[in-house]
Amino acid sequence: MLRVTQPVKTDRLLLRPFQLDDLDALHDIESRPEVALYEYWGPRTREESAEALSRKAAQNGTAAEGEWLGLVICLADTGELIGDVSLKWASEKWRQGELGYVLSPDHQGRGYATEAAKAVLRLGFHEFALRRIQAGADARNTASIKVMERLGMRREAHFRGCAFVKDEWCDEVIYALLDTEFRP
Repeated sequence: MLRVTQPVKTDRLLLRPFQLDDLDALHDIESRPEVALYEYWGPRTREESAEALSRKAAQNGTAAEGEWLGLVICLADTGELIGDVSLKWASEKWRQGELGYVLSPDHQGRGYATEAAKAVLRLGFHEFALRRIQAGADARNTASIKVMERLGMRREAHFRGCAFVKDEWCDEVIYALLDTEFRP
């Protein structure tokens, strides 16, 4: 079981488990077309955000193999929820994980996604003893690709037309990092 018992603090951020009272801020992010553009979902209705939040809050900072450990990203100085970051425990046997993140457009371009993702990579490699963590993105999502590259992840694959999302075939890129390559 992956478990975050205390909020994770970085220089500017606080990462903590989802709470039901995060709905307004979470829905503000998930309802935006520019946020959902490269996601398999959305833009989400308030009811869809509430349903997703209910599942995430029920996990309370834990994940079993095959599940996502989700944390909200809050500004440390104000507590404002600006996104979320997650780590999937893909395989216990092979010590594999997968990274994901979503950030409000109001807070993009300031290094917050990189800072939050780096903290989750540290959790994955140092706390949970994962050996390899990968992340994927729509090949057109240059902002997400830049985050993965800033994290020191290497591009391992470019799958052409591999996913049918929102009525079109999309390319996906996969980046990865080994525990021996991670530079906190």
